[in-house]
Amino acid sequence: MARAPRLLFLMNDAPFYVTHRLSVGIAARRAGFDVHVAAPFHADAVERIEAEGLVFHDIPLRRGGRRIGGEFALIWAIGRLLFALKPDLLHAVTMKPVCYGGTLARLMGVPAVVLAITGLGYLFVTESLAARAMRLIALVLYRFALGGRPLRAIFQNPDDLGLFKARDLVADEVVRMIRGCGVDMSAFPPQPEPAGETVVMFPARILGDKGVHEFVGAARLLKAKGIAARFVMVGRTDPDNPTDVGEAGIKRWTDEGVVEWWGFSEDMPATLARATLICMPSYREGLPRGLIEAAATERAIVTADVPGCREVVRHEVNGLLVPVRNREATASALERLILDPALRRALAKRGRDIAVGEFSVEDFVARSLAVYREVMADAKLNWP
Repeated sequence: MARAPRLLFLMNDAPFYVTHRLSVGIAARRAGFDVHVAAPFHADAVERIEAEGLVFHDIPLRRGGRRIGGEFALIWAIGRLLFALKPDLLHAVTMKPVCYGGTLARLMGVPAVVLAITGLGYLFVTESLAARAMRLIALVLYRFALGGRPLRAIFQNPDDLGLFKARDLVADEVVRMIRGCGVDMSAFPPQPEPAGETVVMFPARILGDKGVHEFVGAARLLKAKGIAARFVMVGRTDPDNPTDVGEAGIKRWTDEGVVEWWGFSEDMPATLARATLICMPSYREGLPRGLIEAAATERAIVTADVPGCREVVRHEVNGLLVPVRNREATASALERLILDPALRRALAKRGRDIAVGEFSVEDFVARSLAVYREVMADAKLNWP
C-alpha cells in the first residue's frame, strides 16, 4: 500500500509556525498528507504541533546567526532531514528556510517545492557594510532556490514581488500572491473600546525594525504636551534579531515612565480588547498578522506607509499611515485619534470589515492548498 504524500514545512521559529501556518498543516493532514514540521525546538509550540498529529523535527537554526560554522551545521541538518524524509512537497517559509531549503531541494531533487517570501526584514532595511554583504549572498541563494521546478513562490505584498522581479530573481509563471496568513475572525471578535484612560498599544516584538523607537519617541512627545494616554508595549524581546532592544533598554523606558511593558501575551484577543488604538510604525513587513488581528478586533491603527503595513491599513479608511522612521508624524497621528473618538471608532469599524472580507483564515488555507495542488500536478504527484 502506497504511503501518504509527505509534506515538510521548513520554518525558522516553532511558535511562528503555530500562529501563522498550523492551520494549513492541520488542513493538509485532514486532506491525507503525512505532515512534518522542522524548526528550532520550543517546548510549548512543539506540544501544540504534535497534539494536532503533525511530526516535529528540531533543527539548529538561529535567525540572527552569522557564524559560518553555525550556518554550515544548519545546511547539513536540513540536507540530512530531506534525505531521511524524502518529502514529496517542501514548503519553506522565511529567508533562511527558503534560501537553504530551496537550494538543497533543487540539488537533491525534491519533487515539488513551495517557497514563501514573508517579508525581507533586517537585511533589506539596513545599509551597513555587513548587511549589504549578507544581502548579496542572500540574493544569490534566492535566485538559485527560485529557479527550481516544479515550484511555486508565494509573496505577501506587491512591493516584495516587485523587488524580486526587478532583480530577475523569480519567473512570473511560478508566482502566487497570498496576502497574509489568515486570522480566525471568530477568535478575534469586535470589542468595544475600554472605558477610562486611552491605551495606545504597540503589539509586536520589541525591535527597532518594528518601529519601537518611533513608538516610544511619539509617547515621549505626547506626554510632554500633556496628552492623557497610556502607552503600552505587548511583545517579547528577540535576542536573535540585530535590532532587539533587550530587557535593559525596556527597563530604561519603563523607569522613565514613558511606556509600560506588558510582556508577551498568550491571549491576544483579550489583550487587544484592553487597547483603545494600535500603533506599530514598522520599517517593512511581509504582511503583519498583528495588524490584521487589531483590525478584526475593531481598533483604529497608526502604522508606517511601508510594504506590508499598507496592505492592511488604508489611510483615512481604517487607520492612518505615517512616514517611516518619523516619530513626530507618528505622534501627530496618534494625537489626532486620541482627541477624536468619533473618527477613531469610524476607522475601527471599517477595519473589521476589511479584515473579514480580505484576511480570513479560511481563505488563506484554501489558497494555500490550491498552490499545493498546482505544484503537485506539475510534478505529476497524486493528491491524497
